Amino acid sequence: MALFSTGDELVAPGEPLPPGGVYDSNRVMLGALLRRLGAEVSDLGVLRDDPRALAERIAGAAGDHDLILTSGGVSTGEEDHVKAAVEAVGQLVFWRLGIKPGRPLAMGAVGGAAFVGLPGNPVAVYVTLLFVVRPLMARLGGALHEPLAPRMVRAAFQYRKKSGRREFVRVSLARGPDGVTEAHKFPRDGAGVLTSLTESDGLAELADDVTRVAEGDMIAFHPHGLLW
Repeated sequence: MALFSTGDELVAPGEPLPPGGVYDSNRVMLGALLRRLGAEVSDLGVLRDDPRALAERIAGAAGDHDLILTSGGVSTGEEDHVKAAVEAVGQLVFWRLGIKPGRPLAMGAVGGAAFVGLPGNPVAVYVTLLFVVRPLMARLGGALHEPLAPRMVRAAFQYRKKSGRREFVRVSLARGPDGVTEAHKFPRDGAGVLTSLTESDGLAELADDVTRVAEGDMIAFHPHGLLW
């Protein structure tokens, strides 16, 4: 598997952070989780925001990898060139999913390799890796992917969402006064808040047809430790 990050703003962890810079946490997290899932990962570094260079590097990786995975550059910003680069050297199968976080996800093929362009925000990367890339990896490896079986817990928070979109909410667990396990929502929602993963116990999965969660509702919970 070939692994890239994309973006001129990315800086290696531990290096001085210039104005406008962002630490390249996605590639570190992806590499670690992919290896836990049994993948052989070629870390090919950062792809800068140059459409021609992006296309050349992605096409080059397709020659000796089964799957190409990138993060960032698949939304609608002026410097989001990954979709166009893939279309220049291969084809896109779809772009965008009805999930949150993780909507701006692209999937396609370049040469004989599958391609997945993950979003740029760390939490969106985590969600799409586990619920999109993991099943794809199983299929490419000739395995039958077994969907993750959630645990049902009681919501200790209120929440509203749009119909037709599956959402994954970061939560932590605690025992309620009656001994029932309750899920408490992480106080910050942003998909760029990496600590919302490290300081929570897992993800509450809210189905497409759910529009609100009330305190006391039973909801599906995926613990981080069992997701990978």
